[in-house]
Amino acid sequence: MKNVGQEETATGERSTRNRVARSILDHGPSTVAELAGRLRLTQAAVRRHLDALAADDVVEARERRVYGARTRGRPAKVFVLTDGGRDAFDQSYDQLAKDALRWIAEQEGGERAVAAFARARLAAQTDAYRKVLEAVPPERRAEALARALSADGYAASARSAPSPQLGEQLCQHHCPVAHVAEEFPQLCEAETEIFSELLGTHVQRLATIAHGDGVCTTFIPKISKSDDHATSDHSSSTSTAGRNPA
Repeated sequence: MKNVGQEETATGERSTRNRVARSILDHGPSTVAELAGRLRLTQAAVRRHLDALAADDVVEARERRVYGARTRGRPAKVFVLTDGGRDAFDQSYDQLAKDALRWIAEQEGGERAVAAFARARLAAQTDAYRKVLEAVPPERRAEALARALSADGYAASARSAPSPQLGEQLCQHHCPVAHVAEEFPQLCEAETEIFSELLGTHVQRLATIAHGDGVCTTFIPKISKSDDHATSDHSSSTSTAGRNPA
């Protein structure tokens, strides 16, 4: 049986370990030296905590990406959060997000206010994605959108639908707001509307992680070159595009 001193030591170890993981979350890929400097720990202590975090599949080591000409020597090894490690932090904010959206829903405007918030939340991403999609022909926009989403952590891919002549499926294997979207489907609806706007065609959400499906799946009808000059009629046809099937 552990004595009080051992329990206090274990608690302190967990606290420091969480600080190490949090520092990686806040600052991105980090070397042992960078973590030691930020946290005022010895490099030996940082390595010990990183070993424990790696054993728990919270962090993993990678070679630091080098931009431009490579210098001599091996690239520095950096530590990044795994998907599981990031999820642990994402979920710690779920209750706060739900409380905030409930408060918005209770104010004047109700569910419409929540929907407006959901659309505003995606505004910055939409502008960035639009630039990416405008650089490719219409028939390659689904693939370009999948790459852009993956860069933002959604682990997305585009593939042919079961009937390829009809269109494609955009699949997102990770959703940072899935737990919140269970209660507030407006988040999924806003995302679907944005996809329709960006792709210039009506789209249909077939499945969502928030509703217990393994992946968020969106059907995109086959886009031809003639669709490049999409009109506002497309956006008006998406008022129900984001609603998940019952």
